[in-house]
Amino acid sequence: MRKILLVLFTALIHFSLLAQKTGDTYSFEFKNIDRLKAIETIEASTPYHFYFEKEWMNSDKSLISGSYKNVTITTLLESLFNNTSLNFYVTKNKIILTQNNVIHEKLAANYFGAIKSENINKDSNDLTGKPIFYQQYDSINKSYTKNNNGVVFIGKETTITDAKFCTITGTIINTTTGKPESNIVIKVRNKNISTISDNEGNYSIKLPTGTNIIETRSLSHKKTVKTLVVYNNGELNINIAENSNQLDEVFIKGKGSKALESVVSGVISIDIEAMKNMPLILGERDILKVATTLPGVKTTGEGSAGFNVRGGKDDQNLFLLDNAVLYNPQHFLGFFSSINPYTAKKATIYKGSIPADLGGRLSSVFDITTKNGNPETITGEGAIGPITSNLSVSVPLEKNKSSILFGGRATYSDWVLKSLKNDDLANSQASFYDGILKYNNALNKNNSLESTLYYSHDKFSLSSDSIYSYSNRLASVKWDHSFDEKNKGAVILTNSEYKYDIDYNTTLKNAFVSGYKLNETQLMLKFNYLYSNKHKFQYGLSSKLYKVDPGFLNPTKPDATLKPITIDSEKGLESAFYVSDNFKISDKLSLDLGLRYSLYASLGESDQRIYQPNVPLNDATVIETKHYGNNEVVTTYGTFEPRLAARYLLAEDLSIKAGYDKTSQYIHLLSSNVTQSPTDTWVLSNLNIKPQTAQQASIGIFKNFSNNLYEVSLETYYKKSKNILDYKVGAQLQLNENVETELLQGEGKAYGIEFLVKKQFGRLNGWIGYTYSRTFIKLDSQFNEEKVNNGDYFPTNYDKPHDLSMILNYKFTKRYSFSSNFVYQTGRPITYPIGTYQYNNSNYTLYSDRNAFRIPDYYRLDVGINIEGNHKIKKLAHSFWNISVYNVLGRANPYSIYFVTDGNGQVKAFKTSIFSIPVPSITYNFKF
Repeated sequence: MRKILLVLFTALIHFSLLAQKTGDTYSFEFKNIDRLKAIETIEASTPYHFYFEKEWMNSDKSLISGSYKNVTITTLLESLFNNTSLNFYVTKNKIILTQNNVIHEKLAANYFGAIKSENINKDSNDLTGKPIFYQQYDSINKSYTKNNNGVVFIGKETTITDAKFCTITGTIINTTTGKPESNIVIKVRNKNISTISDNEGNYSIKLPTGTNIIETRSLSHKKTVKTLVVYNNGELNINIAENSNQLDEVFIKGKGSKALESVVSGVISIDIEAMKNMPLILGERDILKVATTLPGVKTTGEGSAGFNVRGGKDDQNLFLLDNAVLYNPQHFLGFFSSINPYTAKKATIYKGSIPADLGGRLSSVFDITTKNGNPETITGEGAIGPITSNLSVSVPLEKNKSSILFGGRATYSDWVLKSLKNDDLANSQASFYDGILKYNNALNKNNSLESTLYYSHDKFSLSSDSIYSYSNRLASVKWDHSFDEKNKGAVILTNSEYKYDIDYNTTLKNAFVSGYKLNETQLMLKFNYLYSNKHKFQYGLSSKLYKVDPGFLNPTKPDATLKPITIDSEKGLESAFYVSDNFKISDKLSLDLGLRYSLYASLGESDQRIYQPNVPLNDATVIETKHYGNNEVVTTYGTFEPRLAARYLLAEDLSIKAGYDKTSQYIHLLSSNVTQSPTDTWVLSNLNIKPQTAQQASIGIFKNFSNNLYEVSLETYYKKSKNILDYKVGAQLQLNENVETELLQGEGKAYGIEFLVKKQFGRLNGWIGYTYSRTFIKLDSQFNEEKVNNGDYFPTNYDKPHDLSMILNYKFTKRYSFSSNFVYQTGRPITYPIGTYQYNNSNYTLYSDRNAFRIPDYYRLDVGINIEGNHKIKKLAHSFWNISVYNVLGRANPYSIYFVTDGNGQVKAFKTSIFSIPVPSITYNFKF
């Protein structure tokens, strides 16, 4: 008992002396000095001596200025280390500095195990648990080092805190590319706390104060584990490494487990590099061909240049390459994609629940992002095939900071055509090439810059005197800035140009050159605001200037019989404002609420015809022609475009989703062909051509089985649209200065159900997708010349009720695998001649109602063998062989049906096919 009293008496004397000493006051004047200099000044003017690691001061470059009059040493130190990670402890004449944590005067109540509650000291300075020693002494280097747990401190500890949870935000970054990674799961070990990084790689998670072990999870990246000691809200960026085995296991992923957990539906991400296992035409990897094997995405036929998504027309799809619009995403009349698969990083297809920041098209958005160059070392990838060759090279400019990526592709199909024995084909030509250049620079912690330049060119002439050429050019610049841990923004400037030329080179007098050009420039401001763990806001605005040169025709012979034609150019300004909120109501229920308002202005200089109201548009109904000056507003259209998506988790592996979208489109594609062609032209909305609008509602159920090994989804949708463009019989669309007189605008409706089952990995993997859908259009009017099929709904040219795709891959070993595709589609609608009649002693053909019949159904089987090179780490390059046979059954699938009247007046039908025999190919791929 006496010993205890002696100890208490000694402690009281110690704390009394300490209180007297620390109660002394001092005066200092600091002016633009660093903390190390301030510490030296305090030591020189007071009896105190500091103990710390000098490297702690070297990392802090901030300067101190301030006047302190008659303050205690404690007050002075609190001000000195206020905005740092340093804490201090004063004992006698010693000041001990620590990083993040506090030196406690009492041990935790449970430090030595369980203690009866009545013996616990409730002093606020007690520890809340056993301390963790985050540093260990290295006797060889005579220094303290972090242990192997990779401990990270967030904020700094205080002696008194009421916070039970803190919010940690940050970005998931790929260590190879230096770019953010989306859809990465961040989970707290042994706790039911997790989150997922968004499309920009950002995440936010609420953690309990104290020690937390977090880990990242992704099928395509290695697991990263970190021990966090959380004291306050803070920021933590996490670097993750790619999993080198991912391409052996996965073909395509609908955002992985994100397909189940994300709020929006109708969104699919394509794993681009994993396409190497698919047997495709002539061995060419093709992002867009893979897209057509997914439910809801179709084409009108083999070799088609356009896409039809959930009942939409070819022109209702927005193709974005690094935020810039790509107007013609196809090479060689639709046989190849103009997007280089060796430079593309990811492709996300929004066929429903389109984000509020994207607009301008009714049906879908194909958002394609190119890779960033490797900022650490030179890398490359390429392929040599029977028709094309590919090469992409990445070069670091400033190590771990900036790089440049170049990708190029070209075909040598001309050489193939000339080697054939067919004289017509030997005189033909068909070639294309494309190139892309991307620069990225991580300027500093809060700023990054990336820019992209892209160009593609096609040229062909198939057994004729006409040489057709068309090209895409685009450029984009994006500056990302982080204002703080909750506010991020981006400024994006893009320019896109599409043009084509026709050179009709003949010995006749009617030789000519003709062309068309479309150019657009867009500025976008995008912002993200992390209000809380429940509300993630996105908002911004954009403005796009269109300039269209509808076409020209110039004779090339001095004695030409043709007259030069030049159609006046068109201009339009499309702007939009948007705001969206990803609202997490509970762990089960989440909403994605989006509001978008778009405003379009048709601009001069132009001459606009004014027609009589409620009558057909033709030369006879013109009231006047009105002239509008340069940049004068001709007319305006505005559309409110709400976006709503909801997800409810019925169980951990089962969710139901619903969505509603309204979209508008102010630019239209004019095409009298069944499918999109390079010589089609785009026209802007004006006084006489109204913008298209659509509304779509969808609902779906998503289920995962066997620990996410299998994914199953079932979605259904219904869509209504207005002012859909169609054409009068025999319409003249090219080089027509009054093209509105050839157009019809009607109503459309589409509905369908989509089923998808995928096996993510294992020896046997792949997916099966099935869609049942219908698409109709109604062209009704009180005037017969504007009425089609009596004004009733009738199937569109791209209405294909049944669509089945099966993509399967089987791995025999790590190096050898077998893959196959099977595709079945209902034949598309067609108009048939059904009889003949005589009028004024002349014979005429009588045709059915428009699209009353169908061409035969389409089905095709492809097979391939994939051979990986050996898996030695140290070698010049890693290789991969693909040997495939396209249309192995040799089915002559009909592309179109045409009719010819013979000499006896009989109308006969003939079928055309693109690939009517098996097409073998072998492709060598390499990567270094």
